[in-house]
Amino acid sequence: MEQLISSLRTLCGAAGVAGAESSAQEVACRLLRQYIPDASCDPFGNVSGLLPSQKAGAKTLLLDAHLDEIGMIVTAIDDRGFLRFSKCGGIDLRLLSAQIVTVHGKEPLRGVIGSVPPHLQKAGDAKKAPELEDLFVDVGLSRERAEELISLGDRITIDTDLTLLLNHRVTSKALDDRSGCASILAALELLKGQELDVNLAVQFTAQEETGARGAAVSAFRLEPDLAIAVDVSFAWTPDEDKLRCGPLGGGPLIGYAAALDKEISDRLVSLAKEKEIPYHLEVMGGSSTGTNADNIAVSRRGVRVGLISIPERYMHTPVEVVDLEDIQNTARLMAEFVRIGGSF
Repeated sequence: MEQLISSLRTLCGAAGVAGAESSAQEVACRLLRQYIPDASCDPFGNVSGLLPSQKAGAKTLLLDAHLDEIGMIVTAIDDRGFLRFSKCGGIDLRLLSAQIVTVHGKEPLRGVIGSVPPHLQKAGDAKKAPELEDLFVDVGLSRERAEELISLGDRITIDTDLTLLLNHRVTSKALDDRSGCASILAALELLKGQELDVNLAVQFTAQEETGARGAAVSAFRLEPDLAIAVDVSFAWTPDEDKLRCGPLGGGPLIGYAAALDKEISDRLVSLAKEKEIPYHLEVMGGSSTGTNADNIAVSRRGVRVGLISIPERYMHTPVEVVDLEDIQNTARLMAEFVRIGGSF
């Protein structure tokens, strides 16, 4: 678990708001090169690499996770030096007031998102979610000094370090989907030194939170025959319907959906049973999964795609929670699928 925690801490500590993933990209590329020495970064912000098989005519199997995180973008600096901002990805506005943040300007600047004290609130204000235009970041600078260090379009991240909880659980920002990246790295560790019947491709992609565009770009270049996308999905909490969630610590969620290849989903289930890997099913209606799997599936001539999701509590908040054993079991399931991937 120590190696997994170290990878997660490194990944989650990097800034990588959608469209400005360079810091996370650099970290992810460095970690991937431990297993794929020629891993590289593309102009879009994706990280990818390929381990070629020694088998003639081998198919290419892609493992995918996204490296971007939700955050904010600076839209204005007012005459008192306060920063106005908009969302990059699906941030819940109810959670932003009084958060400590970092503004990624010419240098990292710590700030806070302002909050009206309860003594000064108007009647009924405490029962309402704030409007975006009412929120601002206070970095403690005059307008003139702020404009020297901060540009419109700079990204803002919430400051939450990875923290160990009880029962193998951790909390941090950006576990969506740095935990998926960490699970792929753990799978590569399990496969290290083995001869594979597939060309094994890996991609950590940009801009999933704003349209999954990075997955489309990278998958087009790598030309996989089949793929496994890894993301997070909803873990049960007392205020949620158990039928729509998976249990935290209960193992990965294997997806079934119109956008996914049923034979791959079935094979993932049979492997989990055979290797005694705990798992649950996630059945999704509609035309999409809301993950990179959707864009990978329609890349070039089409790609057979499966989806494995890591149960996560408090998604798109500064205190996302996952279970380390779920990440490790996701890695185990992926590694087993890679070993038999040539049979597809």
